[in-house]
Amino acid sequence: LASSQPEVRRTEIPFPIDDKVVILVDDVIFTGRTVRAALDALMDFGRPKKVELAVLVDRGHRELPIEPTYVGLTITTLPNEHVTVRLKEISGRDEVVLERH
Repeated sequence: LASSQPEVRRTEIPFPIDDKVVILVDDVIFTGRTVRAALDALMDFGRPKKVELAVLVDRGHRELPIEPTYVGLTITTLPNEHVTVRLKEISGRDEVVLERH
């Protein structure tokens, strides 16, 4: 089973990104803070021509002015709810779970 805590690893991009279109991919976008951290890390590797964002689930409640370019599913949530995305390759089935905490 996947942990509820994100796995943090060193960022490696083994090719130049200067003047390239880069697509960041995330499972769930909520406040936008994770995407902001990814953008900051990306800039350590160069200056892309354009950065786009693809997310499986957009649950709203943004704290930062970040909007995904590509969205698989948009759901309305409350701030105290948690969205979990499970993938067949990892947990045996594809599903989006909404839980109240």
